Amino acid sequence: MNIVVTGSLGNIGRPLSMALVKSGHSVEVISSTDKRAIEIQQIGATSLIGSLDDDEFLSSSFAGKDAVFCMVPPSYTQPDQIAYYRRLGEKYKKAILKTGIKRVVYLSSYGAHLPYGTGFITGAYHVEQILNSVPDIYLTHLRPTYFYYNLLAFIPMIKAVGNIGAVYGDTDRLPMVSPQDIAEAAAEELVKTQNICAVRYICSDDRNCNEIAAVIGHAVGNPDLKWVRLAKDLVLNSLLENGLSNEHAANLVELSEAIHNGTLHEDYDRHTPTMGKVKLEEYAIEFASVFATT
Repeated sequence: MNIVVTGSLGNIGRPLSMALVKSGHSVEVISSTDKRAIEIQQIGATSLIGSLDDDEFLSSSFAGKDAVFCMVPPSYTQPDQIAYYRRLGEKYKKAILKTGIKRVVYLSSYGAHLPYGTGFITGAYHVEQILNSVPDIYLTHLRPTYFYYNLLAFIPMIKAVGNIGAVYGDTDRLPMVSPQDIAEAAAEELVKTQNICAVRYICSDDRNCNEIAAVIGHAVGNPDLKWVRLAKDLVLNSLLENGLSNEHAANLVELSEAIHNGTLHEDYDRHTPTMGKVKLEEYAIEFASVFATT
């Protein structure tokens, strides 16, 4: 198959593109920087250098392809995150309609079943709705859970105060996922021609915050590591003091509240997937390596 992958060679794009190439597919990878061109060629794919905001570039990239992997690259410099998601969602819709590409796999998120109350993930909800309005395509929304590598953001706190603290914590559940497991699921979905599902949840391990702290603590030599819950106002003020914009900080706190109260994973719970391969204990080794050099 001829497949185009957005997201450059990021945490998901790289293993996804490599898996597709290994399976014998013709893969073209979209990147915003020509610095990635050589790397893309080295894995056996073709580079397409341009902006997702460029209608002509996007349409020419999709033309003649059998399938496309769509994602909205993180861009925290955008003043209005939801508007940013909507804009790229509309760009994808326009290119799909113009080129007639039939198989579309969108990297969404768990929590994207909700139109509000989930911070940044509200943007994924809007992209899902935009793509749902495109007729005559075979569309799958991938909804991965909490990315393991988001735990890396707690390293400075662990080193400074000896624990993890957030709006969510303690016995709150936190289904987690490895980019490798997301890439594997995306590779499976992109080449499907039958039994196509509208939504696919992806999770590698499902633990609560206390359990996560215990595993991470053991890996970094702090077996007493705890994950405590913090008041949302305290977290919000801390984020603002560290230079985040009002919108960015508010989105993070709203997302954290959705994790704590369980609304983020309520639909995931109704469609619990088969767990992926990369378990927390395996990821903890990677976490400890970063911890030691930070």
